[in-house]
Order: sequence, then C-alpha cells, then structure tokens
Amino acid sequence: MAEKKSAASGWPVTKGEFNSGDANSCVAVVTMGSHLDEKGLCDAGAAICGSCMTENLGIEKVIANIISDPNIRFIITCGTEVKGHLAGNTFKALHANGVKEGRVVKAEGAIPFIENLKDDAIKRFQDQIKIVDIMETEDNAAIKAKIAELKAQDPGAFPADAMVVQVKEAGGPAEVAAAGVNPQFLEIEKRLDAIEKKIEFTDAEVAQRVGRKIGRDIGILYGLVAGLVIFYLLNILRFI
Repeated sequence: MAEKKSAASGWPVTKGEFNSGDANSCVAVVTMGSHLDEKGLCDAGAAICGSCMTENLGIEKVIANIISDPNIRFIITCGTEVKGHLAGNTFKALHANGVKEGRVVKAEGAIPFIENLKDDAIKRFQDQIKIVDIMETEDNAAIKAKIAELKAQDPGAFPADAMVVQVKEAGGPAEVAAAGVNPQFLEIEKRLDAIEKKIEFTDAEVAQRVGRKIGRDIGILYGLVAGLVIFYLLNILRFI
C-alpha cells in the first residue's frame, strides 16, 4: 500500500467553489470554467474537485489546497476554459515554466500574475504534481474512469510534510496596492469583461438581423412563387 502523510490541519486550507473528498487520495480534479458533478467526482475517489475561473487568484487557491496535502500527486485538468482568462492554459504554463517577475511564463491568459505564492511554493507544486490534461472533457464517466486509472498508479505521498501558504483576496484599491497587486490589472480585467459582454450582445444582435433578413427573403421567395403559380393558372384557364 502507498505511503500516506497527514494533510494540513483544517484541510482544505482555502475557501472556494469545490467539494472535498478523501484527503488520502492521490488525485485532484480541476474543472476550469465548467460546473460538473464535483461531489460525484469526489465520491468516485478524488481528494478535491472544483472549478477554477481565473488565471491568478483562482490558480493560487487551487495550488494552496494541493500543496497542503502531500498525498495529492495528480491533477486532472478538464472542462472548458473561461473566455479571456484561460486558467487551464495558465495552470499548465505555471507547472511547466514557473513565474518570472510575477508573471506566469508563456501563459496566454489576460492577467496571469501570481502574487501569493513564493518560489518555494511554486517549486513544491511542480515537484509534487503531475498534470493529466483532458481539457474540454465534461463527461463525468470519462473523468471518473481517469480518476480510477490514476489511483491505481498511486506513487504514495510526496516526501515532505504539508506546505501551508496564505492566499489573501484583495479588496478595494488601497488593499490591492498593499498586497502588491497592481490596480491596473483589475481595471484591465474589468474592461475585458465589459468587452466580452459587448461581443456577446453583438453576436446576438447579428443573429437576430440575419434571422430577420432570412425571414424577409423567404417571404419574398414565397410571394414570387405564389405569383408565378397564379399567373400560370390564369393563363391555363384562359385557354380552357
């Protein structure tokens, strides 16, 4: 049987949108922007399962919960990305490339800045975890099968005790600045959200306009067909 260690007291150590299961399990599941049957996936053997919407604070919370339980050795990344944020892409980039000057190297998300995790926490995450990427998968049965597959490969606990880091959620501008987060990043994020909403509104408006045009064209076509039918009927009746 694989050797196990104790998770940090009060694990999971950060709050978030997730369900927790057996802290001795070697598998965690991150569903990114999708809301799946997290409880069912924990019942199927995951230590913890939940979404990760953002490529900064969201990722920090996930990692804080992972490294505070040395028994977790695999993370399944699944589900669908949140537009613009690309937390899944940033998650994998952080694991592969780390952070330089606060920014996740080669991450494609809008604001991939890590503030609450120091180098030792990131290194611990990289060493402790293997990422199993099945992004875009939302099929609970497929994810459960992957959990079972990885549990069968359980290498045992990471050979170090639980590491606890505190993830602070920024509040107003003053608190953000005090925490070392550039307020401009939050402003950029707000603008991206606003742009995304405008794009969605524009898409809906375009769809409505196209629908109206198609309806009008079909009406004209029906009118022409009806006119031709009446014309030919009148001509036929004239010769009868």
